[in-house]
Amino acid sequence: MSEYGRSRKKKRSRKRKPWRLPVCIAFAVLIGAAFLWYTDRSGIFPERPVQTVMETWSDSAGSEDEAAISGNADESRPLTGGDSKETDPGANGNEETSAEETETETTEPETRYAFDAPDTLPLRNADPDVITLAFAGDILFDENYAVMASLLQRSGGEPDIWKAFDAAMMEVMRGADLFMLNNEFPYSTRGTPLEKKQFTFRARPKYASLLKDMGVDIVGLANNHVNDHGQQAMLDTFDTLEGIGMPYVGAGHDLNEASRIRYYTNGETKIGIVCATQIERMGNPDTVGATDSTPGVFRCMNPERLIAKIGEAKENCDCVIVFVHWGTENAVQTDDWQNKQAVQFAEAGADLIIGAHPHVLEKIESVRGVPVVYSLGNYWFNSKTLDTGIVQVRLDAHTGEYLGMRFVPAMQSGCRTTMCQGAEKQRILDELEDLSKGTTIDEDGNISFS
Repeated sequence: MSEYGRSRKKKRSRKRKPWRLPVCIAFAVLIGAAFLWYTDRSGIFPERPVQTVMETWSDSAGSEDEAAISGNADESRPLTGGDSKETDPGANGNEETSAEETETETTEPETRYAFDAPDTLPLRNADPDVITLAFAGDILFDENYAVMASLLQRSGGEPDIWKAFDAAMMEVMRGADLFMLNNEFPYSTRGTPLEKKQFTFRARPKYASLLKDMGVDIVGLANNHVNDHGQQAMLDTFDTLEGIGMPYVGAGHDLNEASRIRYYTNGETKIGIVCATQIERMGNPDTVGATDSTPGVFRCMNPERLIAKIGEAKENCDCVIVFVHWGTENAVQTDDWQNKQAVQFAEAGADLIIGAHPHVLEKIESVRGVPVVYSLGNYWFNSKTLDTGIVQVRLDAHTGEYLGMRFVPAMQSGCRTTMCQGAEKQRILDELEDLSKGTTIDEDGNISFS
């Protein structure tokens, strides 16, 4: 064979060798796949636990967030603002998770009440064992009257609520878990004053934000001034308050809304608030009562519907609060209507009754075992020098049981409201105790009933 022939034969044999490599690789892959299949079925190697997004988040969270995410939050301080979301077991591509993992991901604090129930708002109590409620009387933001005009002047044209109250009262208001007062006017730039009515009030809608600055959580609108500028101004009031997220009770677009019960819950205790007015005790009052199809206030001169609402609230919550506009203006003594209805509301199931309208302080007493504050007077309403204050009520955060009541004395004077100290504080407490037969008020304002 020629040299040329041997050379070509060698070259042809070298060209065949590269085909062996893919065959070897394919064979190795098949062997590896078979080995992995065998170890997975036999359990030779321990399974790596599936780590969910929620678990990864909790690794970097603080201790309080960690408890909330894992569902192990302290039951005395449940999450507010809605139910926690459950992790979808198939979201990470592995549908099979252990029973222990599933339980960890879906466990939630045990609560007696749902946060997302209709007309129910979350209540955040600073003390895990105690809910502190606070109540005040009448306020007025109408710049055509002295109290607001003075504030605007002191504030340089834009109202600074810190110039209306001293720091001590602001601390009481803003420190309450739930603070309620009587909003004695509409928010609107429209409407006309009612004819033949001596005092008619109306505030610019932008001033509603002052409620937030004060720490107010809910306002009562069942009074004799919310309709001072007619139906349109009253409707504007609803829109204004809803626009800033301020709950209200006692008035509405129809009777169903005006008489609705506003509920609050921390998950363990549920509080219900209903608000009504019996003022303008006449057949054709200036402040119109709501009907099935027209707006107005919730009227209770005939108390049957309010009594029914109290009963409804009693079936659905632990503490029923009745905020009622009643009494006689500038009278420190309660009238027959108040005395009669206090008994009716207590027997219907009220756990606490708070009154407004007389513009002065009236007695505090227990009626059928129910604390009744007949009138908290003016809180920040006019230029008169008047005794006033805030009532604080303490409830058990787990059961809603009444724990106690305290009166914080204050003075409305010079278009400001300030906390009283020393001799002035004691004078107010002594005078209030003298009005309130069967009631003892100690030097710190703590109230007890015999």
